[in-house]
Amino acid sequence: MRHDAQGLAVTAGCDDAVAALDAAIVGYLSYRADMAERMARLLAAGPEFGLAHCLRGYLAMHAFNAAQLGVAKDAAAAAERLTARANARERAHAVALRTWSDGDSGRAVQVWEDILAEYPRDILAFRLAHYVNFWRGLPALMLASVERVYPHWAADVPGFVSVLGCLCFAAEECGLYGPAEQAGREAIARDPGDLWAAHGVAHVFEMQGRRGEGLDWIAAHAPGWTGANNLAHHLWWHAAMYHLERRDFDQVLNLYDARIRDLESPLVQAVPDLYIDVQNAASMLFRLGRHGVDVGARWTELAEKAEARIGDTLSGFTLPHWMMALAATGRFEAAGRMLQAVHQSSDPTIRNIAAPVCQAVLAHGRGEYAQAVAAMRPVLGEMYRLGGSHAQQDVLEQLYLDSAMKADSTNDVRLLLERVGGRHPVSPHRRIGYALAASAWS
Repeated sequence: MRHDAQGLAVTAGCDDAVAALDAAIVGYLSYRADMAERMARLLAAGPEFGLAHCLRGYLAMHAFNAAQLGVAKDAAAAAERLTARANARERAHAVALRTWSDGDSGRAVQVWEDILAEYPRDILAFRLAHYVNFWRGLPALMLASVERVYPHWAADVPGFVSVLGCLCFAAEECGLYGPAEQAGREAIARDPGDLWAAHGVAHVFEMQGRRGEGLDWIAAHAPGWTGANNLAHHLWWHAAMYHLERRDFDQVLNLYDARIRDLESPLVQAVPDLYIDVQNAASMLFRLGRHGVDVGARWTELAEKAEARIGDTLSGFTLPHWMMALAATGRFEAAGRMLQAVHQSSDPTIRNIAAPVCQAVLAHGRGEYAQAVAAMRPVLGEMYRLGGSHAQQDVLEQLYLDSAMKADSTNDVRLLLERVGGRHPVSPHRRIGYALAASAWS
């Protein structure tokens, strides 16, 4: 019986397949841009290795792209066939992949958690549960998962830094900024190039208004991100967020072109409409627009990609960002088709939450501010279910605030300010997106 880097038994035909699996999982955990090459080596070394096909399917599901569903389902079929005589843990992974690819992400998380109850060092199950719970808007479950497995880990076990990084981010999203920063800094001390830990600490700085420290943090660790995937773009988005708060708009635009969107990057060319890149770009352009910054034609390429994705409703949080691009470029016919597709989704979260938010984005783009407020008000307390961090969800709150201000709806302005002021540790008066409203309406 062969074992992986965490000491768990795997049903692989040769040692090379196990080594390739370990290398692929390291690439996944560390956000490497060469995952295609790692997966090719894994499948070449172990074409009959069921867990390899599970990973292939998991990575396809990570794209939140309907065009990749066929790949995920094909991988699930292969995994089910090839794990029929494998161990129970590997068979459970095949079940999780099938369940996720069939659209039941909550059940997939439960399968991963069942795996972790018996195998708390299954780093793949752990990281997948962390990821999916984040995009379900459930940080408390993220933190609970870390807390359950953490006692079973040790610093010398490969993957421990990833556990620390997940502890950092989960704690930050739960408002536990001190423990979050401590875990993130410990992870970085062990691996200065760990992007997820660097990302978690960047969120702490954002939420605490520590903008100078945030910029220093990004500058200090960016040299270690060579070979990273699109998460590096998101870290530069955090740097732009710090600059935005300082009203360094030229620097924000420079970062947008050179680091956030970076249309010449092989990563962007390979996956031009990856959900996280779209969220970074649209949310930053919308924020800049609120402050009268001329963003030129930057919305156009996003709008073109949005039109191509009409009907794809896999990522609830990305949908309002697609709609921002369509509305900003006046593509209202296409926006109407997108809204119709969102309303027709089989996912109740998409129909009941993403749809009214998208409707509000479209109304805002049309200058129909009272309608935007009316569409969005009923779901303000449920938008977290679309996923995204507090820092990312903020753009939707700003859209509501902007609509309420332009509709001269005092009660709605105050409603939003009270919600944000009661939850965010930094006063609205110290946040660029809220300061004007806080001074005029509070």
